Amino acid sequence: MKVALFVTCVVDQMWPSVGASTVEVLRRVGCTVEFDERQTCCGQPAFNTGYRDEARKLAERFIGLCENSQAEAIVSPSGSCTAMVHHYPALFPDDESWRQRARAVADRTFELSSFLVRVLKVEDVGARWAGRVTWHDACHALRDLDVHAEPRRLIGHVRDAEFVELENADSCCGFGGTFSVKYPEISVAILDQKIEAIERAGVKAVVSGDASCLMQIGGRLSRKGSSVRTMHLAELLAAQ
Repeated sequence: MKVALFVTCVVDQMWPSVGASTVEVLRRVGCTVEFDERQTCCGQPAFNTGYRDEARKLAERFIGLCENSQAEAIVSPSGSCTAMVHHYPALFPDDESWRQRARAVADRTFELSSFLVRVLKVEDVGARWAGRVTWHDACHALRDLDVHAEPRRLIGHVRDAEFVELENADSCCGFGGTFSVKYPEISVAILDQKIEAIERAGVKAVVSGDASCLMQIGGRLSRKGSSVRTMHLAELLAAQ
């Protein structure tokens, strides 16, 4: 299958190894991957902060680029950005033409684990990584896209990895995009509950599907002097 990589701003600017790992995994399962370097922000920060006109302009650009692609699916290593694309139709309440175009793009846009398990029906991608790991459910992937079992199934097939279910795995890490900037004290208080659960789990790494959550968690772990590392699911699945 031919797929287009929707890399996201955070991955492109802050964690490019996640993008490279996503391509590696997709190629390993037989996909041909294309990447349009003209990609920009999906509009989520503007959308979540109430700037709908600005979000709409970014959505129109993204939709236009996707319509020029012949890829059968658009795959992203981010539940939150994928969820934003699925919200695009709501940005055009009075324009049926754009709403249909937005819906068509949303219908072929998938978060990585969902694409592997639900679309390709693949759970074992040939990964190997030694150590005890746990999983953090990123809010948008879980609540907007109903992604829960898929990453756990994929991790369960990683050779030499021991999966441990995290206490309050489905609770927020406190990032929430601009929320963590506007309300830093509340953000850290939420985050510390997650950190305490990770420390009790006794794991070598905490894995998730959103780089923004992992940056939030990883930053706090680092400041606390923890040896637990953060890994994106794509990085874990690319390991051999």
